[in-house]
Amino acid sequence: MSTPSLSDLPIRRLTRGDVRACADLSENRGWPREEHKWGLLLAAGTGYGIDAPDGGLLTACVVTAYGPGDRPELGAIGMVLVAERYARQGVGRRLMRYVVEQAGTTPLTLHATPYGRPLYEELGFKVTGQAEMVRGRFVADGTAPAVATRPATAEDLSAILRLDAEVFGPDRTHIITRLPAFADQLRVAEDGGELIGYAAAWPNMDTHVVGPLIARDTETAKALVASLAAGTDRPLRTDIDVRHEELRAWLKERGLEGISMNAVMNLGAPDLPGDWTRRFAPLTVAAG
Repeated sequence: MSTPSLSDLPIRRLTRGDVRACADLSENRGWPREEHKWGLLLAAGTGYGIDAPDGGLLTACVVTAYGPGDRPELGAIGMVLVAERYARQGVGRRLMRYVVEQAGTTPLTLHATPYGRPLYEELGFKVTGQAEMVRGRFVADGTAPAVATRPATAEDLSAILRLDAEVFGPDRTHIITRLPAFADQLRVAEDGGELIGYAAAWPNMDTHVVGPLIARDTETAKALVASLAAGTDRPLRTDIDVRHEELRAWLKERGLEGISMNAVMNLGAPDLPGDWTRRFAPLTVAAG
């Protein structure tokens, strides 16, 4: 029996049952397996993939849609991977073209590595910003935070959702309501009984990823990060919008180091919706 052409292999929807295969694909490309993150993305978003003739996934990605289910206002593309043995054969381009076609008129966003950026530019994506990944063991300076924080409770969820909609723009209830189960820590910041920020720390291999990080101002963001750091003995990792220069500098003073710089790219929209001044870090770059 002849081996089918790569262009003839069907693109299919991925399910939670594909988490292990997705993690294997990550590992194949030298990425961490990140099964915990894959599980969230495949539950809250839509995964697409092509099965390899010799087993496993040939390529995969996930699209997380935000806004009303029948009229999404934004789609975030992430975890775009092609197995090493099928690299540079056009399968990643084919999958991305399919995803763009499926989105129709819905604006799309993604975080691009320098390696992936040429493909996305070819598809019409434009660079609209940058985010820096920082990682390391947080070193507290011993001073009391300027803003009070505390662990979030079930009673905080409605206020968190209201604040998130204000700052992020499109509704992402289907992601935020999963945070209590997904994250090891979820904390809020208050001022006079008003919720002015929230942040989560979720486990990813040997680190805790800080995200989302939503805060009224930089001091509130610092207080949330410091409080999350106090609750873990793992290194922290997060992706900070480069426009938040003060927070990036502070994190580096506290022991985190810059690891990589990724381009924020959009298709069909000149910029991300919402209020970037209060949006310091995404839940994960794979979900916007």
